Amino acid sequence: MPEPIAVQGDITAQHVDAVVNAANNAMRGGGGVDGAIHRAGGPAVLRDCIARFPNGLATGDAGWTTAGDLPSRWVVHTVGPNFSAGERDRALLVSCYRRSLEVADELGAESIAFPLISAGVYGWPKRDAAAAAVDTIRAVETAVQAVRIIAFDTATFDLITDVITSR
Repeated sequence: MPEPIAVQGDITAQHVDAVVNAANNAMRGGGGVDGAIHRAGGPAVLRDCIARFPNGLATGDAGWTTAGDLPSRWVVHTVGPNFSAGERDRALLVSCYRRSLEVADELGAESIAFPLISAGVYGWPKRDAAAAAVDTIRAVETAVQAVRIIAFDTATFDLITDVITSR
């Protein structure tokens, strides 16, 4: 079981086997991390989403596509619960991390970079989102050896670092 590390930076610039996209159910791109990954990955990511997920993806599930122009090999897309819209089942958030690691194992990925799933526009409280990420990553049996949790800003990086060291 890998020990997650906090990294401040841009998830689209991570040199890892797989980056995780906090996608929406439609799997056609969106805002936040989703929009950034689609913009940086280019049209190949959207084409693969349309081909592989014609009916979208369920909340809590994960699947993969090409990474297109990103420096990673794959994008693992997962759909987090929308806290702001009343989706408050923490098991769905935990499932995002577990399923993403399972997909990474299927791909043979040795390194992966996660955003804090559901903690942006979906409104999940950031400290609990970080706790769900850290606890799940530590608990899942996986062949992935290196796990990064990417924070775009200093405050989120400090929060993730605190959660990693205090749990």
